[in-house]
Amino acid sequence: MKSLIPDNISKYDNVFDVLKERGFIEQCTDEDAVRELLGKEKIKFYIGFDPTADCLHVGHFMQIIAIMYMQKFGHTPVVLLGGGTGMVGDPSGRSDMRTVMDVEEIDNNCNHFKKLFDRFIEFDEEWKYEGNQGVYCPGHENKTPEAGKAIAVNNGHWIRPLNFVEFVREVGSKFNVNNMLRAEAFKQRMEREGGLTFFEFSYMLMQSYDFMVMARDFDVRMEFGGDDQWSNIIGGVHLTRKMVGKEVYGMTFSLLTTSEGKKMGKTQKGALWLDPNRTSPFDFFQYWRNVSDADVEKCLRMLTFLPMDEVKRLASLEGAEINKAKEILAYEVTKLVHGEEEAQKALDAARAAFSGQSVANLPTVELEKAVFAGEGKGLVSLIKELGLVTSNGDGFRTIEQGGLSLNRKKVENPKKNVTEADFEDGELLIQKGKKKFLKVVLK
Repeated sequence: MKSLIPDNISKYDNVFDVLKERGFIEQCTDEDAVRELLGKEKIKFYIGFDPTADCLHVGHFMQIIAIMYMQKFGHTPVVLLGGGTGMVGDPSGRSDMRTVMDVEEIDNNCNHFKKLFDRFIEFDEEWKYEGNQGVYCPGHENKTPEAGKAIAVNNGHWIRPLNFVEFVREVGSKFNVNNMLRAEAFKQRMEREGGLTFFEFSYMLMQSYDFMVMARDFDVRMEFGGDDQWSNIIGGVHLTRKMVGKEVYGMTFSLLTTSEGKKMGKTQKGALWLDPNRTSPFDFFQYWRNVSDADVEKCLRMLTFLPMDEVKRLASLEGAEINKAKEILAYEVTKLVHGEEEAQKALDAARAAFSGQSVANLPTVELEKAVFAGEGKGLVSLIKELGLVTSNGDGFRTIEQGGLSLNRKKVENPKKNVTEADFEDGELLIQKGKKKFLKVVLK
């Protein structure tokens, strides 16, 4: 698989400097040592992904891009699937306890994750982790990973067989509860009603154990993660030093947030998924086309592989010109996730929708003709069911404020019913505001 990152991505030849230039790096356990390590050696590093759903979202994509940079510069990515830690769930960044999943659901989600990773990263499929039936039973890799390829491993291999008494004796004894409670993730939950369960409190020990196991059994040298993982990463660095005497390192990345500090990737329909069956390529494109002016530069830096000179040029555009930068951003991110063909379709559809031309590639919903027979269906109910508004009240307000059009004609009556007569050649184009389009087709 050819790298999607161009050879001229940066003037730097150390991936640490490249990640720094692109704005990824937030914290390091030892910045000078990490920079020297990544410049002088080719190492194994890991990023963990807990299978909280059966699909990756745009928050995961940030981690995937970091993996792609590291792989481009000759390092070996270890994609850790959380078949063990997913049975508990990370309390970091959460105000409540995660829904507990059963083993079958966790394994199913892990399998779906791996298939999505295969779209972006080339794996050595012959590499396997073998052995490890508990704290006292080290495992090993069956072979050295093939150069230029990543490896994937499931922490269920070493977490699910654990004996509780052995684990708290050998691992729990290395952690100071007072220090753990100072971790930001735990502090936030302790201050809320309901607090933190011991079940969740054990998560830090398990993630730290992950790092130690991989450092011991197949020489993983670094852990990467979002900035909310800092406490967990520090725990792994300390545990590895105490249990096996190895010096390992950690690095966190900036979270993908807006200029207002809100997490990106949230839509009215929920998360911005990487699977086209969950978020259509057009909706995916439109999300990035509609980011605020203040977020363009950050998104171009972190989510595309455009050279930094081009990123700075596009980010400096002002007024109506900034829309050109947003269009390029949307195209580049959609191309990475869904391929060049789907990105071009989304671009053509967006341009057509704004100019009044054919809208063949817009997201489309098929509905039974009978739904619109006779008196038809209430418009507000329809747009709510289609996910264009969040509630009936939102729908009425949108129409009353002049924010909804049917086949390019503004709707003025919020109590309107949609009938077959509103369709043109069996199609109805619904537009909310200036940027949200959906086509309804009769079947």
